[in-house]
Amino acid sequence: MQIIKLIVLRGLFLVCFFLGYTQNPDSYSVKDNYDKQEVDIVMRDGIKLHTTIYSPKDTSKKYPILMQRTPYSSRPYGKDQFRSKIGPNEFLMKEGNIIVYQDVRGRWMSEGVYDNMRAYIPNKEGKQFDEASDTYDTIDWLVKNVANTNGKVGVWGISYPGFYATYSLLDSHPALKAVSPQACIGDFYFDDFHHNGAYLLSYWRATAVFGYEKTEPTPEPWYTFPDLKSEDQYQFFLDAGPLSNLDAYYQEDNVFWTQLKEHPDYDDFWQKRGIIQHLKDIKPAVMVVGGLFDAEDLYGPFETYENIEKTSTNYNIMVFGPWSHGDWARTNKKQTIGNIYFGDDLSMNFQKNVETKFFNHFLKGEANGKTNLPEIQIFDTGKKEWNSFDSWPPKNIEKKTYYLAANEILSEQESDGFSEFVSDPKKPVPYSEDIKMVFTPRKYMTDDQRFAARRPDVMVFETPTLTEDITLSGEILAKLKVATTGTDADWIVKVVDVYPNDTKDTEYTQEYQKMSNYHMMVRSEVLRGRYRNSFSKPEPFIPNKKAAVHIKLQDVHHTFKKGHKIQVQVQSTWFPLIDLNPQTYTDNIFKATASEFTKQTHKIYHDSAIEISILK
Repeated sequence: MQIIKLIVLRGLFLVCFFLGYTQNPDSYSVKDNYDKQEVDIVMRDGIKLHTTIYSPKDTSKKYPILMQRTPYSSRPYGKDQFRSKIGPNEFLMKEGNIIVYQDVRGRWMSEGVYDNMRAYIPNKEGKQFDEASDTYDTIDWLVKNVANTNGKVGVWGISYPGFYATYSLLDSHPALKAVSPQACIGDFYFDDFHHNGAYLLSYWRATAVFGYEKTEPTPEPWYTFPDLKSEDQYQFFLDAGPLSNLDAYYQEDNVFWTQLKEHPDYDDFWQKRGIIQHLKDIKPAVMVVGGLFDAEDLYGPFETYENIEKTSTNYNIMVFGPWSHGDWARTNKKQTIGNIYFGDDLSMNFQKNVETKFFNHFLKGEANGKTNLPEIQIFDTGKKEWNSFDSWPPKNIEKKTYYLAANEILSEQESDGFSEFVSDPKKPVPYSEDIKMVFTPRKYMTDDQRFAARRPDVMVFETPTLTEDITLSGEILAKLKVATTGTDADWIVKVVDVYPNDTKDTEYTQEYQKMSNYHMMVRSEVLRGRYRNSFSKPEPFIPNKKAAVHIKLQDVHHTFKKGHKIQVQVQSTWFPLIDLNPQTYTDNIFKATASEFTKQTHKIYHDSAIEISILK
């Protein structure tokens, strides 16, 4: 019982990070400077959404409204209970804004039924509702009923609240002037719980947060996390066996677990829950924010910015830093991910000089789009410096192709033949060499990959030592040519920065680690082979027949410095980041039996290639 309590508390702590509830900047008192009220705003279908409003005590001027809609609770509840931090950052909090938090439909103190990634309904009629209409109805009530407002509204959110921020752009209220979707989910089939058809087993415990429905408003958690009785994530899931065995932890009352099991393909269920395809003719100003090492939501921010840019003429900018999930909202002076240090005050400078400037310009200032902020601000994670561009990807790039050639060489010339390896589901390649049990994985995004490179079931291809800097900027596309003795397989591609042998350790280097010859993972991605031609229509491999598998890795901005090497690793297991592929085709892996998991031999042909974009 004590272990269960600790797991629940840990989960709530992670949730509270996104609420801004755990931070305590300086000695500033929200209670001394803000009044708080809690209201239940009636939506068009009669459902009431619980809403918390913090208004500056100084009523000598009018303020804009900054709002976050969240499934993670607008707590603390009670008119005398105050957060220690409100708003997107402490600068916007201290200068004075009306800050609003709302429990979305079906969560915490709000009425209604929760729907994970609720589908957007275009051309709604009568009492039809979705998250866009709930946002519209909320804003309409706020601008008509909250005192001392200037009538302008901004919306922000990180992660799932980032999804709701994106949603506010659809059928937007005329008062909505500025929106910042941050680490925003774009599609649950490519963010968080899936990557290109592979199930993110490492997010399995988070299913508890989203899968259990409540029947009435509640200020307390109505869900608990499974007690796994282990601190070794790899061994726990290996011992658990097929996904169907995890039903012992989540029964049919976990709606999301049932949905995951019943919809393994990118069918209508998932397609209609995506939001990026609806981002057309957007009116409010938008600032998309993401982390280049965000293990949870890397797909969403890039796709959100790019889709708005294609279809709309509004003010639309993008900021990507050397952050993991939500790091830019923290106040740590040192920005590190794992063993890699990127610089000082990166998050604080963003909050003060970018985020605050964006919202103030459109909510308090001239709102003419002349913010002096660049279209693209992105951090070079190799040189460790900020760069600015007028477009993304940058205009001054050229495509370059490297082949996965013979003798483990990453070459500009293709070669004949193939490399082969045995993939055994009983001994899968770990995604991390750390022994741990994490709620959601993050650190692995910059982890040393030597432990994988030295396994026989990981193929390695590497350039000679670079004689000049090479900056990769934009998309990476792996164009594999493969074959397998089985009828299904996963394909994982990792792009790795190999450090020189004389690289010195730093204060951030793990005790067991050395930076000499460090293999820093720069980007990685998986594609479940059955989806190589269509995510909606899976198809088996024909044993021993050569097939093309193309994998889009998310965008990068990284300089491989002189003296380093560019390395590509290819493997077929990545455990337990993703679930195990039986390697014997079965219609639904969530229902596969142990006997269907078989050892197979895979081939990587040497005309396989990786296509990169190099900054000129």
